[in-house]
Amino acid sequence: MLTLVPEEIEAYAQDHSTGVPPLLAELTQATHDKFGGLAMMLSGQVEGLLLQTLVASIGAKRVLEVGTFTGFSALMMAAALPDDGEIVTLELSPEHAAFARSFFERSPDGHKVRLIEGPALDTLQTLEGPFDLVFIDADKAGYVGYYEAALSMLSERGVIAIDNVLWSGNVLDPKEDNGRAIVAFNDHVARDERVTNVLLTVRDGIMLVRRK
Repeated sequence: MLTLVPEEIEAYAQDHSTGVPPLLAELTQATHDKFGGLAMMLSGQVEGLLLQTLVASIGAKRVLEVGTFTGFSALMMAAALPDDGEIVTLELSPEHAAFARSFFERSPDGHKVRLIEGPALDTLQTLEGPFDLVFIDADKAGYVGYYEAALSMLSERGVIAIDNVLWSGNVLDPKEDNGRAIVAFNDHVARDERVTNVLLTVRDGIMLVRRK
């Protein structure tokens, strides 16, 4: 798991946060078993609970997620939606989508989740807002495009949450394409006079954005 804090502090935070339901614990283990090192892309307990708390706190009814992976964060957020709420989650990989769908079908909140496969930018052009929360956790080169699309569909009270914005600390001296893409994205948002944002050092960095 990606984190900027010492492992023992991360473990302490997990131990003093609400646990995840058995199905999501099973999903987490199955992700490690099937995808190995890629499992570090899971949002994880603490970040998942943060997203769930955001959904509940703003009274969200519609959520958009860019980057499903194996479905952990989608189900965490879906649990805080009302029964008639909806989360639209976008995933490029058919393998990841099939895995996530198998858990959505078993979840009591699965009926709230609509998974769309394909390139996210193409799909975003076909969606209609508003969305009360948008969570972006996909290819880093696409972050600016995803952000702009999300902002155009954001409800008046809406929040955009963007993951991996500290990129394991490499934003201080980026030496590869993803790191440089994250730096460019962070600078883009910091200069955006339409919004107020805060960059939190949760896990690998998560930025929260709202309109002024």
